[in-house]
Amino acid sequence: METVKKDRAFVQKRIIRLVLVLLALMGVVVLRYAWLQLVQGSELAERMRFQVGHDYSVQSPRGAIIDRNGRELAVSTMTKSLFVDPNHVEDPAQLAKDLAPLVSKTEQEVLDDIAVGGGFSWVKRRLEQSEYEAVRQLIREKNYAVCLGFRDEAKRYYPNDVLAANVLGFVGTDDKGLDGIEQAWDSYIKGEVTESFIYADTQSRPILESIFAQHGYQGDKCKTIQLTIDSAIQFIVEQELDRAMAENDPVAITCIAMDPHTGEVLAMASRPSYNPNRFWDYDQEIWKNRAISYIYEPGSTFKAVVAGALLQEGIVAPNQVFVDPGYVMFSGKKIQNWNGESFGTVTFADVVKQSLNTGFAIFGYDLGAENLVSYAKLFGFGTPTGIELPGEEAGILYQPGEMVDSDIATMSIGQSIAVTPLQLLTAFCAIANDGILLKPHIVKMIKNANGTTYSETHPEEVRRTIDSATDKTLVGLLEQVVATGGGRKASVRGYRIAGKTGTAQKVDEDGWGYTEGKYIASFCGFGPVENPQIALLVMIDEPYGGSFYGGQIAAPVASRIFSQVFRYLRIEPSDAPLGVDSDELDAEVGEGDASIHGVQAQDEPKPAEPEPEPAADDVAPESARVPNFYGKSIREASRLASEAGISFTAEGSGFAVSQSIGAGEIVNKGTQVKVQFSP
Repeated sequence: METVKKDRAFVQKRIIRLVLVLLALMGVVVLRYAWLQLVQGSELAERMRFQVGHDYSVQSPRGAIIDRNGRELAVSTMTKSLFVDPNHVEDPAQLAKDLAPLVSKTEQEVLDDIAVGGGFSWVKRRLEQSEYEAVRQLIREKNYAVCLGFRDEAKRYYPNDVLAANVLGFVGTDDKGLDGIEQAWDSYIKGEVTESFIYADTQSRPILESIFAQHGYQGDKCKTIQLTIDSAIQFIVEQELDRAMAENDPVAITCIAMDPHTGEVLAMASRPSYNPNRFWDYDQEIWKNRAISYIYEPGSTFKAVVAGALLQEGIVAPNQVFVDPGYVMFSGKKIQNWNGESFGTVTFADVVKQSLNTGFAIFGYDLGAENLVSYAKLFGFGTPTGIELPGEEAGILYQPGEMVDSDIATMSIGQSIAVTPLQLLTAFCAIANDGILLKPHIVKMIKNANGTTYSETHPEEVRRTIDSATDKTLVGLLEQVVATGGGRKASVRGYRIAGKTGTAQKVDEDGWGYTEGKYIASFCGFGPVENPQIALLVMIDEPYGGSFYGGQIAAPVASRIFSQVFRYLRIEPSDAPLGVDSDELDAEVGEGDASIHGVQAQDEPKPAEPEPEPAADDVAPESARVPNFYGKSIREASRLASEAGISFTAEGSGFAVSQSIGAGEIVNKGTQVKVQFSP
């Protein structure tokens, strides 16, 4: 019994000693932990971050750019970018030899990247998928994970290549918009970059809580820009510009299509253009959007604005008779018609239809410098339109007090003024919109990342330019230009179109005088007249060889665009009988504008005189029977008058409601019949 007690006491002592030893060890551990955590904690944590920590950037894709129907024009996807850690490269030459062919770089370029030194240097940004797979395989095979790595970056793609390139612009390597919509709206659509810190092993794989780091972050701030552009209309326009480039070999062509009732740009294109997916392959001059950044003298297209001012001020009326002297002199400068001859006694409607420089110079002088410049400003010239694009020019206008007589006369025929294509088309949109000027827009809506609407653009009225009644009269005159005047090749069978052609001689680069043999041919108009759905400007800069007149080379381009767009928009033809297609007009007519100091700037054509049909059996050869014009369009009435061999003057626009000589009456050939038209 005594022995048992002794053994139990011995065991208890051993247990107590063991417990004391364990407690002592635990105390040492606690003290050591306290020392490391409380005393050396900050220093050790910093050492750990330096050894296994990485600053990690998570980037979301850039917001998309879409057209008015939701079709993608610019999109971003996440790609891999390759970097090297020069501090951990053991054999730079071998690494360069292995890596260079996989990323389409020379060995020396890779060595230069390594020579940067430090812990980070880019090798190639935004790898193609095939490049990424090849490099990843190399890293596995050669154990390059210690010195090579990838980071996620967004890459911009333009799925339609050149389509609307000058509008869209492009993005640089740092996801920064450098031109066009990409630049103007960069702060809205730029992808988010979220900086974070992760712990990784020697293979750059996240460890600890970093394995839960978020990848493929989509962001909540980058927005989608929806444009007013219609991809289908844009394609039609660019296709026709390519055709015109091949036919006329000009320096450049610019075309804009707008909805005159809303101010929305439906298409905006220039040639030559570029592919924004490879913008670096093109000259920087081609990047420019000529529709807003190029200024030029508009020539006779500007006469539409002058005609509106003259009608509004009551200086002229459509039927007012004007005796054309053939040329006029202002401040020692001679301004003459295209052929240098007189057109005789004509009405103001003929002055517009035949684009007589003498008439516009004389009437413009009566209008005066103050009024002339004032109306130009009313129609939006001299200031930027404010469209949502970078690099817009304001144009150039005289100060009225600085103008001499010749300046007034030349400005009245579209010279001595510089405009942008967008300004000119915006002015024509005002004419098509009952005289109300609207601010042009190319951004329709901005959408948040979650699909909700951030902002939306609505039609924005700037001001009224001329009275509604005056505007209707002006539209009638411009319709006659296309129906029977110099713009006939812009006509489309079955549709009523109004517009004006122009062929202005280019100003010398030094700003003094005009360059011989260099012209800008243009057409600006809208249709259908009864309810304009599209306004169009075609400007051809320095066509090479052959014809250079606006009515001969710009008007046909406009006709083809009008025709295709009308079909695309399902616009029904007018109720009027079908007219003559522009492609069926075979007569080549001359055009002319002003001769100033002996330098002739070509412009509008004198319409070719139609050949009358043989006289009917019951009418003497020198006589003609007056047709019944009632209910006919201007184009159809003009054809009937031509067939009958009588002279025809139209007043107003729309369909014939009365005529000065009754239908069926026998008159001498060449007798003038005035026909009143009304919508």
